[in-house]
Amino acid sequence: MNILQTEDTICAIATAQGGAIGTIRVSGPEAITLTDRIFKPVSGKPLAERAPYTLTFGHILSPEGEIIDEVLVSLFRAPHSYTGQDSTEISCHGSSYILQQVMQLLIRQGCRAAGPGEYTQRAFLNGKMDLSQAEAVADLIASTSAATHRMAMNQMRGGFSRELAVLRDKLLHLTSLMELELDFSDHEELEFADRSELEDIARQIEQVIYHLVDTFSVGNALKNGVPVAIVGETNAGKSTLLNALLNEERAIVSDIHGTTRDVIEDTMNLGGITFRFIDTAGIRETTDTIESLGIERSFQKLDQADIVLWVIDATCAEEQYRQLADKILPRCEGKHLVIVLNKADLFSSADSSADEQLDRLKAALPDLPEDACVLSLSAKQKEGLSQLQKQLVDFAALPDLSQNDVVVSNIRHYEALSRALEAIHRVQDGLAMQLSGDLVSQDLRECLYHLGEIVGGTIETDEVLGNIFKHFCVGK
Repeated sequence: MNILQTEDTICAIATAQGGAIGTIRVSGPEAITLTDRIFKPVSGKPLAERAPYTLTFGHILSPEGEIIDEVLVSLFRAPHSYTGQDSTEISCHGSSYILQQVMQLLIRQGCRAAGPGEYTQRAFLNGKMDLSQAEAVADLIASTSAATHRMAMNQMRGGFSRELAVLRDKLLHLTSLMELELDFSDHEELEFADRSELEDIARQIEQVIYHLVDTFSVGNALKNGVPVAIVGETNAGKSTLLNALLNEERAIVSDIHGTTRDVIEDTMNLGGITFRFIDTAGIRETTDTIESLGIERSFQKLDQADIVLWVIDATCAEEQYRQLADKILPRCEGKHLVIVLNKADLFSSADSSADEQLDRLKAALPDLPEDACVLSLSAKQKEGLSQLQKQLVDFAALPDLSQNDVVVSNIRHYEALSRALEAIHRVQDGLAMQLSGDLVSQDLRECLYHLGEIVGGTIETDEVLGNIFKHFCVGK
């Protein structure tokens, strides 16, 4: 799809299959004219003669005059529409046959089937929203929790864009002062700003960008889920624990060692937070090539996780702990570690309480990290899971967001902000070292460029924009 091909008229089914009502969107210079060719109002004027923002009841007709369906048509005129172009929305019955018949009629009249995200793409190209707002549309559609909904809604309403606009104004002010210094460098008696004032402005800019960059860890966790790696020896009960947490048979469970050879991932919502559980291959010495690759991936996923569930068979806890401690503990630095003593149901509770058994097991684990949490449960019997779930929510510690909170969740935005942060750091260094204004100005312009990448001010190539919009749903 050519990113600049906005002068033709496009159509697409904008609703999911299976509903009672289906909607077809039409957008482009001939949207109203082409819709008029297949639509006959029950009474009154054709669409081309009607006022915008009105609903018209009528029939979709085949070329032979056969009624395909009774429909309502919404009318929007440029530039006051989602795409900024003339647009119609045809609401008909949700039958896939009816929807396809209407689409075929529109295409025969001269419409083109829209590509993924092409409506939002046109909205961006026609100035109805900036690029960060356009990307938020996809996030809003994909939101699965209150937090991800608020985050996407704030960005779509321009919260992030306003924050960047304030930054841009400060950068332009700083740049103008530097440029004036250069323009009047031969007039030593003129001083537009002393270096301390410039350094103060640069410091303010650096703090705002740093804060935005720092929110990415929260935003990414809210959007994609907090990554939780389930690791341990073979047959410790990792897959059983995953199935118990998800309450479904997601992973194969067997007494045979090495059953799980690849990474299995799934998500669930706990306390309003999405967790992404990653069941990994059991860690042991093996000569099996495929199993060895799985174990290597286990360590990779452990490194990427924020929370690590180390599952240990409680019946041989000390032995399993000693065998893997030197492989697992060094990789858990900076992460939340939960040691899950599984198969607690195999202990007799006649001679001691569950708390006493847990204390004995803790004492048997040498050099236990002080910040590690140790829990005892039975994944098979689904006993003790609530305590583990509560601990996961506590470790996640994600803030409650309002629709006014600006949180970065898009990797493209994060990378652009990181490059802008590097540029403003160079500006600060240049000011501190009394570098010439032209060198400092170059870094300022680079910082402005990277901020512009986020909202689309510096995006020019079809390839970059096409890559952004290709992941949208058709019809949006």
